[in-house]
Amino acid sequence: MPQKSRKRKRKWILATTLFIAIAGSIIATVFSKKDDAISVQTGKVERRDITEEVVANGRVQPVLQVKISPEVSGEIIELPVKEAQKIKKGDLLLRIKPDFYIANRNSAEANYKSSLSDLVTGNANLAKAKAELERNKELFNSELISESLFMDFETSFQIAEASLKSSEHRVEMAKASLERSQEELAKTTIVSPLDGTVSQLRSKLGERVVGTAQQAGTDVMTIVDLNEMEARVDIGEMDIVLIEIGQKATLEVDAFRDQEFTGIVTEIANAARNAGSGGGQSQDATRFEVKIHIQEKANFRPGMSVTANIETRYRTGVLAVPIASVTTRLPIEKNEVRQTGAEGEEDGQAEADKKPTKNRPEKLENKKEKNNRPVEVVFVVENNMVRQQAVKLGISDNGYFEIEEGLKENREIVTGGFLAISRELHDGDKVTQEEVSPETAEAP
Repeated sequence: MPQKSRKRKRKWILATTLFIAIAGSIIATVFSKKDDAISVQTGKVERRDITEEVVANGRVQPVLQVKISPEVSGEIIELPVKEAQKIKKGDLLLRIKPDFYIANRNSAEANYKSSLSDLVTGNANLAKAKAELERNKELFNSELISESLFMDFETSFQIAEASLKSSEHRVEMAKASLERSQEELAKTTIVSPLDGTVSQLRSKLGERVVGTAQQAGTDVMTIVDLNEMEARVDIGEMDIVLIEIGQKATLEVDAFRDQEFTGIVTEIANAARNAGSGGGQSQDATRFEVKIHIQEKANFRPGMSVTANIETRYRTGVLAVPIASVTTRLPIEKNEVRQTGAEGEEDGQAEADKKPTKNRPEKLENKKEKNNRPVEVVFVVENNMVRQQAVKLGISDNGYFEIEEGLKENREIVTGGFLAISRELHDGDKVTQEEVSPETAEAP
């Protein structure tokens, strides 16, 4: 029995020793990791000029372009122009077979002449009826004819008068019909309305075209003025509110590599185009067309791809930090003890990040929802430790954010690396500055 008791005691001591060793190892590992400094890159808060831009893609198009659609239908019997041909105002573009319209004109002309003849006859009949009425009126006044006979002459005069008015109306109608037929005949010949270039020639000699008089009609070709070009770009609904007439833009045309053009916003669409169908419209599907006049002359072709960088807002000499240095975090809880001292308040630290004390009790119920929302922050470096600093951002360019509130000039902040800023760093963590190559240091 004593021997068994000693064995149990030995096993218990070994188990206890093993447990203490494992627990000590875990605790040592935890505290060792906690004391490890995170390697980061740092930089100073500086003043910069920042230009905010809206980037949009689109196509180069002529400012002035006219679609040529005949107003009358028929077969094309003349088409003397070719694609990309330069033309002058008044040059013949196409001619439609006029036989049908010549016949209509001739018929309308004959009707007009006939109505004029009827008008002459009507005038003669009225004059005759009027003379007979006046002669018989004297006889009636002398009681030489009966009243019923006099009434017959009066009725004949009224009929002749009405017939003349009808003839006058027929003359007007015949004249209008003749003028219309002459216009239709003239429309079989189509000339250029402007100096320009033939673009998108869609019809061929001998094809039958449909006129625009009663329906959409056939687009035979487009005449464009290549001397004045513009970029037509589509901008999403979140950015369109930033665009204004007269804003400057930098344009990059794919066909002209390593060359930039300048432009001015000249027109902003009031209604969205290319909206998504099916009721579920997304932001990407709701876009507005913006026209930008290109200032320089070049050998542009309609339809060339273009990227526009429209300058929407500009700030001079404002506090700025690299975009990579800004991340989002939940606000510091009020019962969380800061390890960086009271110096944080001089950067405009939000009241929500100050710790309550016994002499300054504070109710948090009405701010609970607000404090659960992430805010934009940067990490300020003080004595090899970081302090989470809430900031208010202004405009941005490709590399920097404007800082409206939360930081002072020359403050040292964490600018990299990405994982440290986005995930690893927390308020009070120790940091060490890593070596940065000159190329990396120059990058925003």
